[in-house]
Amino acid sequence: MGFEVTSKLERASCMYAGMIITYKVSPLFGLKLNWVTEITHMVEGKYFVDEQRFGPYQFWHHEHHFKEINGGVEMRDLLTYGMPFGVLGKGVNGLLVAKKIQQIFKFRTEKITEMFGDYKSLAT
Repeated sequence: MGFEVTSKLERASCMYAGMIITYKVSPLFGLKLNWVTEITHMVEGKYFVDEQRFGPYQFWHHEHHFKEINGGVEMRDLLTYGMPFGVLGKGVNGLLVAKKIQQIFKFRTEKITEMFGDYKSLAT
């Protein structure tokens, strides 16, 4: 899935509730769409929530949770989203979108492991 942040964010800028982030996404067939999310909740080091304000989904609510554990940080996601276009959207979700979302989270996990190591190997 093509995914490009288009907001003018400073690398050192802090995340905060009310922050708006814009993207270009290509969820299907290389079609580029605008996506706007808002950080609606934020507790430093604990969690943050992003919600779609404009974009390809009927709704998007994504919670990112962080918990300090022995030897690292555990990350958990809770994602709730809905597809537009009723039955057609549900069909497209079942055939394509859900798999794309799984691929995105798998890619993220691989990159985090590449950057910080595998927790399982650190625990032994």
